[in-house]
Amino acid sequence: MTEPQSPLLRVNNIEVIYDHVILVLKGVSLYVPEGGIVSVLGANGAGKTTTLKAVSNLLRSERGEVTKGNIEYKGVDITKKSPSELVTEGVIQVMEGRHCFEHLTVEENLLTGAYTRKGGRAVINKELEKVYHYFPRLKERRTSLAGYISGGEQQMVAVGRALMAEPNLILLDEPSMGLAPQLVEEIFEIVKRLNEETGVSFLVAEQNATIALKYAHYGYILENGRVVMDGNAAELANNEDVKEFYLGLGGDGRKSFKDVKHYRRRKRWLA
Repeated sequence: MTEPQSPLLRVNNIEVIYDHVILVLKGVSLYVPEGGIVSVLGANGAGKTTTLKAVSNLLRSERGEVTKGNIEYKGVDITKKSPSELVTEGVIQVMEGRHCFEHLTVEENLLTGAYTRKGGRAVINKELEKVYHYFPRLKERRTSLAGYISGGEQQMVAVGRALMAEPNLILLDEPSMGLAPQLVEEIFEIVKRLNEETGVSFLVAEQNATIALKYAHYGYILENGRVVMDGNAAELANNEDVKEFYLGLGGDGRKSFKDVKHYRRRKRWLA
């Protein structure tokens, strides 16, 4: 994939350290084109969530910081911008774990996403109807307390709340976590529709490589805080290394991860 001259998001060789001593990301570079869906894949602890939080600048709340490299959004360095500034500029993170205000109704949760919007109630109502168009189940549950709806519906609330802020880029962290396969498919189908019909771009951190590569245009694979492979999503899904490590499939059929010839593969990846 040839990098466009002005991608929507460009992460340039960043290093992230927590508590001044713990090195988590080591020279990570990636980019998201305008109107693209890009997946960041890897096992637990690979650095996926840290990458997203580096972009949204939520690292500071966890005593983390970008110590090398920089991050550009629409050609402007945003490495030092506050999370609230980034929200007003259209960079919205949907946190891992389907964070909702459990004591508020579904609709009240959605409305909290519009606190930066201008234009009055009419504009907000129009945006609310757009969210209900993409998530009709939420319209049915709009008066229900968010703490009493299903996990899949809570994930829809989290994405819908992000849409209320009129985003250009949504950072979606582990949307499949804890959900049944059918619900995961439904969430990613909605992401695809939003991307195609509204033009919003997505950077998705996901451990489920199968579903992520099915819907993404491009993917990056992280291991121990480094990008070890990247490429077109369809090509990655058919790559033997990716099949063995992340899809559990070798060239001769199903394999468990413990049977993968890890060091042989790593030597080829990092050569």
